[in-house]
Amino acid sequence: MVAFFSEFVTYLLLVAIMAGVAVCGVFVGKKLRDNKNAKEAGAGTDSKAEEG
Repeated sequence: MVAFFSEFVTYLLLVAIMAGVAVCGVFVGKKLRDNKNAKEAGAGTDSKAEEG
């Protein structure tokens, strides 16, 4: 029975680590996308002004 709980805790830690990596990936992706959108918005106003 002790082996079962030992393996269970091992898998819980593994899942917690994987979830942490996934959450970090979401935050990094959001930050990168926000930066890209800000650059496109700054560049987009100049190009639209030239066209119009």
